[in-house]
Amino acid sequence: MMITCAVVGFGWWGQHISRILKDLDEIKIVCVVEPDVQKRSDIESLGLEYEKEYADALSKYSIDAVVLTSPNDKHDEQIALAANKGIHIYCEKPLSLTSTGAKLSIAACKENNVVLAIGHERRFEPGIQIIKEMITTGRLGTLMHGEFAFSHQKLASLPATSWRTKKQYAPAGAMTQMGIHLTDLMIWFFGPVKTVHAITADRSLGWETGDLTSVHFQFESGATATLQAILNTPNYIRTFVSGTDAWVEVKNSSHPDTPGGIVSIQKLDKHGTNTEEKLQWSDAVQANLLAFFQAILGHADYPFSQFELMHNIDVLEAIIKSSETETSVKVHATKLE
Repeated sequence: MMITCAVVGFGWWGQHISRILKDLDEIKIVCVVEPDVQKRSDIESLGLEYEKEYADALSKYSIDAVVLTSPNDKHDEQIALAANKGIHIYCEKPLSLTSTGAKLSIAACKENNVVLAIGHERRFEPGIQIIKEMITTGRLGTLMHGEFAFSHQKLASLPATSWRTKKQYAPAGAMTQMGIHLTDLMIWFFGPVKTVHAITADRSLGWETGDLTSVHFQFESGATATLQAILNTPNYIRTFVSGTDAWVEVKNSSHPDTPGGIVSIQKLDKHGTNTEEKLQWSDAVQANLLAFFQAILGHADYPFSQFELMHNIDVLEAIIKSSETETSVKVHATKLE
């Protein structure tokens, strides 16, 4: 079965997603929605149809799925429009800027029996899956602490007028750019978050939202973690989890959109056994999209729970509040119906 989809938004990430989808035999992009008409020629140069208005595209074409790579504040409305038409949704992170918005989106997709997928591709990286397997099989023992870092300079040249620089659309520094990927992994590894203490600052870019984010977490289990996300430093991606029986560290030499990188994995157990291995870069973004399409076809469940989708936005809300108030904030866990 050929799945028809519309890509919504043709910025940096929308262009990357479009190129991936064009290479998948089981997918047909029926159009790309982009309000900036100056990008029309770029879209058509890829052999794709251009549409200016999202609502018009949903009415004009027979669409099985939408892939939303639009500005963060558009997600709530765009999800609702698609869900109410029975269209499956892949939404780039964050799902929403508010817990209320996330709850409504999850409910709309559930009510209309459509798949809601999220652009957290880091879960699909082989190195990250090794950490998850070590946790679920108990090889790490009792989890103690995690250290999560995701920094790069891919957005550093954006003009000051970009929506990504504004607190209204991209609050808490690097949180909606990279940090929210890390909180997704934390929830997947450690479970519900209890409290957060966040610090943001503008050190170099002159962005209203800031260009660095540092957060300390405590989980309901008592374990702790730290997050580092910097918008103006060379690529640095590191995931570290320690337990009573072992620790494991994964470092990525390149961004998820950049082929050719190396993934370095190191493990040390309580007996002093040290193991190191290296993996080649793999396309986790494509893997996430394929998981979405498999779920649409009914071949497999999409591997994110509603709780995980919801709780990540609860955590985001708490981080935003903490960064603004300069205090520790307890995470409010939204209940889903």
